[in-house]
Amino acid sequence: MTDLRTLTIQDFEKLVDAAFEVRSTPTKLQLSLLEVKAMGSGERDGGAFSVLWQGPVEPVLEQSIYTLYQPDFGEQEVFLVPVAEKDVGIQYEAVFT
Repeated sequence: MTDLRTLTIQDFEKLVDAAFEVRSTPTKLQLSLLEVKAMGSGERDGGAFSVLWQGPVEPVLEQSIYTLYQPDFGEQEVFLVPVAEKDVGIQYEAVFT
């Protein structure tokens, strides 16, 4: 099982374009991993980074902790923040420091 506290930017870079299932919402929802960006120094190996997912137009997830699942990622609780609204849907960011 993946440990969220030890994940690095490289762990997420391998999953760009992968679909993540949101398992903590009443409606079946998938997010696609769009991009991973380094953010400088942080407490984890390799430094801090952000991860950006693309979701559908609806439903819009509020800023909160959600259970995400992807076979190579496992099932993890991740704090997501809606950061942009695009024609194709809502983008969500998680920051790992």
